[in-house]
Amino acid sequence: MTAEQDAPAKPKRFRSPVPVAVWWVWVLFAVGNLIDLAVQGRDHGSVDAAFVLLLITGVVYTVTLRPRVLADASGMTIINPLREYRVVWAAVAGIDSAELLRVRCEWPLEDGTDAFGKQAISSWAVHSSRRKQAAARMRAQRQAARQGTAAGRGYGVFSTPAARPPTTATDAEHMISTLSSLAEQGKAAAPHQRAVPPVASWSWPAFAAIIVPALALLIAVLV
Repeated sequence: MTAEQDAPAKPKRFRSPVPVAVWWVWVLFAVGNLIDLAVQGRDHGSVDAAFVLLLITGVVYTVTLRPRVLADASGMTIINPLREYRVVWAAVAGIDSAELLRVRCEWPLEDGTDAFGKQAISSWAVHSSRRKQAAARMRAQRQAARQGTAAGRGYGVFSTPAARPPTTATDAEHMISTLSSLAEQGKAAAPHQRAVPPVASWSWPAFAAIIVPALALLIAVLV
């Protein structure tokens, strides 16, 4: 077996494409303005404006580009703007969505009882408003009704390709379905994996992306 075959598979990444697009639009805007300030700016206000752009860039980075969910063979890592959570598959009790993707975790308490610890972790990787979810369900129902009407009128009597399923699922619904399937596969592949509480940690680089330009702006304003 080659070294490439021995190497572990890369984690699967889940995130909405919209925040990524917002990030790159902002980067182009910020870079253009910084170049303009570097070429034409000659006063103290230009320095302040540059640090404001850098501060906003740090904020946009943490709330758009950072949020994602990484899934591998043993579990998932939920990366939010300033905080990260590691959840093993055995601790995943369910995945659903309200405004944000939510992972419900359960694990047995080590107190000699049959009680379970519980925690719900919201992921910023995908936003799904209730209005958007309701609209997607209505579109799916209308599409299913049209297909049912066509079948009732005798269409498709001759051999035809199978009708495609409705493609109206939101990003959140697609992510929920895929992650739920991965959770079931992970539990089946490691039936003896122990359910443990999620491990949370702060992302200091994300803090630095905001705090460093904020401090630089404060110094520039005061000097």
